[in-house]
Amino acid sequence: MILSFWSFLIGLAVLFLFAAIKILPEYERGVVFTLGRYTGVKGPGLIILIPVIQKLVRVDLRVIVMDVPTQDVISKDNVSVKVNAVVYFRVVEPDKAIIQVEQFYDAVSQLAQTTLRSVLGQHELDDMLGERDKLNSDIQTILDKQTDAWGVKVNNVEIKHVDLDESMIRAIARQAEAERSRRAKVIHAEGEKQASVKLREAAEELSQQPQAIQLRYMQTLIDIAGDNNSTIVFPLPLDMIESLLKSAQNKQDGTS
Repeated sequence: MILSFWSFLIGLAVLFLFAAIKILPEYERGVVFTLGRYTGVKGPGLIILIPVIQKLVRVDLRVIVMDVPTQDVISKDNVSVKVNAVVYFRVVEPDKAIIQVEQFYDAVSQLAQTTLRSVLGQHELDDMLGERDKLNSDIQTILDKQTDAWGVKVNNVEIKHVDLDESMIRAIARQAEAERSRRAKVIHAEGEKQASVKLREAAEELSQQPQAIQLRYMQTLIDIAGDNNSTIVFPLPLDMIESLLKSAQNKQDGTS
């Protein structure tokens, strides 16, 4: 009977020690409540509690990687897209993360989803596709400000995918093709403009040297004759035609 009593006491003492001694790793902190009241943050290492009277809630301080589920977003230019993202955050004040919010992970997840829809809905599709860094920074700033009261620090936000439906993809492809065609036409027009300037300069230079015009005329005839054409057109320079007309006019005046 006495042996059973001592065995009971020893067992009770062992249970007491197991309940009283806690060991926290370097990346964890323990929020301690005494009779339901917050009494401090302890850890890492060995922690001794008063069983039944004190309670310990563990909080992980490592960076948490959270996937934001795909959200349906309507852009500012009324384009419907599906967007998902990833959020990197960590707890910096364990007491606030436990006391100020019920489940900080779920709270950050819900806030990230609503903020993602709100921020992207204020921008056009081109901004979503071409200015992701700015959008990531805007979302991170808003989340960090909102979660500060929960003792949570949002380190980074990255938009992973912006998915479009097939009709919108085809429309963007047509738009890109039209843009390429426009650029090609602009480049061609610019080339024509530059060519016309050079031709004008060449014409001015040739007009100052009549012999040069004759040499150019002869070179043109040689080029045409060497092409094996069945029909050969002999171009006549305007100044040659004018000289012939003047000669004919002079003869007509002499005979009269």
